[in-house]
Amino acid sequence: MCGICGELRFDGATPDLAALDHMSAQLARRGPDHSGSYSDGALAFGHRRLSIIDLTPSASQPMVDAALQLALVFNGTIYNYRELRTELLALGYTFFSHGDSEVILKAYHAWGERCVERFCGMFAFAVWDQRTRQLFLARDRFGIKPLYLAQDSRRLRFASSLPALLAGGGIDTRLDPVALHHHFTLHTVVPAPRTVLAGVRKLPPATWMTVAADGQTTQRVYWTLDATRPAQPLTEAEWLQATRELLLRALERRRLAADVPVGVLLSGGLDSSLLVGLLADHVNDLQTFSIGFEGVGAGDEKADEFEYSDLVARQFKTRHHKYLIPNDEVLQRLPEAVAAMTEPSMSHDVIAFYLLSERVSKSVKVVLAGQGADEVFGGYFWYPLMDAETGPAVERFRRHYFDRDHAEYLEMIAPAFHVPDVTTELVARELARPQADTFLDQVWRLDVTTLIVDDPVKRVDNMPMAWGLEVRVPFLDHELVELAAKMPPALKLREGGKYPLKAISRGVIPDAVIDRPKGYFPVPALKHVRGPFLELMRGILQSDACIRRGLYQRAYVDKLLADPEAHFTRIRGSKLWHLAVLEWWLQLNVDSVTDHV
Repeated sequence: MCGICGELRFDGATPDLAALDHMSAQLARRGPDHSGSYSDGALAFGHRRLSIIDLTPSASQPMVDAALQLALVFNGTIYNYRELRTELLALGYTFFSHGDSEVILKAYHAWGERCVERFCGMFAFAVWDQRTRQLFLARDRFGIKPLYLAQDSRRLRFASSLPALLAGGGIDTRLDPVALHHHFTLHTVVPAPRTVLAGVRKLPPATWMTVAADGQTTQRVYWTLDATRPAQPLTEAEWLQATRELLLRALERRRLAADVPVGVLLSGGLDSSLLVGLLADHVNDLQTFSIGFEGVGAGDEKADEFEYSDLVARQFKTRHHKYLIPNDEVLQRLPEAVAAMTEPSMSHDVIAFYLLSERVSKSVKVVLAGQGADEVFGGYFWYPLMDAETGPAVERFRRHYFDRDHAEYLEMIAPAFHVPDVTTELVARELARPQADTFLDQVWRLDVTTLIVDDPVKRVDNMPMAWGLEVRVPFLDHELVELAAKMPPALKLREGGKYPLKAISRGVIPDAVIDRPKGYFPVPALKHVRGPFLELMRGILQSDACIRRGLYQRAYVDKLLADPEAHFTRIRGSKLWHLAVLEWWLQLNVDSVTDHV
């Protein structure tokens, strides 16, 4: 796990090494163990290392293979690197290190662009071919590792975070009206390749791109998700057995691909508890970590799940750490958490991840987490509600998912940023793609391949990496996801959703955890906006910077400020926080950038 950045010039000039230094410095928290740089004519790389596999200097980056004439910067982990290394050794390759980075170099040399099809892992990397003067960029199937791009006629820059590109200067920071519509309709999700800034794009998941020295680019999708039933039907027992086997293999790969201890983020829910139960017999002195928050008033949702996480930790005798965060600390730490967001996000979990990761990073460098299980195995309450609807697929989806309908969006956003209902168009197009048997198959495929990339996957990367902590997500193992995509929807939705995981959990973890109601774990102060949190958001939305930006219609802002707890999205997020967090992120990350292209 690391931070990467680079520049490729198309105009005959040499890369701006000072700008690259600024980009690398902005990524320092992602990789506190080592920094390095590399340049070759029109190309320059920067790298910040978090040492997880092969802790020796031989695995430092940028990694250059003089014999193959290739150079690499890489962020992520290739979980099957040992198997691939054995295969490459049989082909005659020799190795000077013992980690996964060098495996990428050899694999690219051996198999070209198709090397990514062999990788099991989370990754974003760039390979420079000194012979062909060509840059190869790639991103993992679910976009767990980010890769931001800024390209014009003179150059391409890339980085692991959007703020790193801004630190290099020369970025068009105008707001993208289409991206804004997605952002305010899909819980701050902006599907690739867009971002909220016109001058920054992101390489889509499951995609590779080659860039020649003259700027010519080729881009290909290397993996898609088939959500159709198998030709040979499986029995329920066979589905469950396959789920257990693939989850165990995913866990084992993620546990073994590390030369440092691995812990678990234990929320107290089914998913993380199952990870602990399956790992406990294989890890000595397993460390687990839980977080909870202070409530804001009588009758509000419970803001911790310690009752259940304590139960699991006791049963498996883990070395358990739990942290209760008071509201005054949440208020105090919000500015740095928002500044650390690589893109603005309204999810309460972003703040929770930031504060938890700070504490966890003092004990371990790598943790496993349960993110992705709800999307993959049908755990959210809105799935059966959508399924019960009639009418066009996009309408069934919209009624239970969109944060605000298009008419409300036009009421909220200033006329200068008005666009047609581009989010409905995007969702309709994605749902209608082939290779999905039913409406729910379409929805789950959209979730896993498009929406999940920005929420929750993005927070799994940028919040922990702000503290040099790597989070691995076994439920997004691509082979497990491929299996789940082929399951009959009724099997997933049984017993309130996630039936396959509940079934394989019986006898492994306590029934009280399996049978408990699904929790959604808010940070109450960001949902039930009162007191100092309301004053904070009022100050942001009534600030001179916000008014000068002219993004929001003032009557809509005033309506939300007058009664913030009356305005929630369909999945129960605060609309006031939604507006405030974008404006705050722009003030912290963008307003200091004055050199627009």
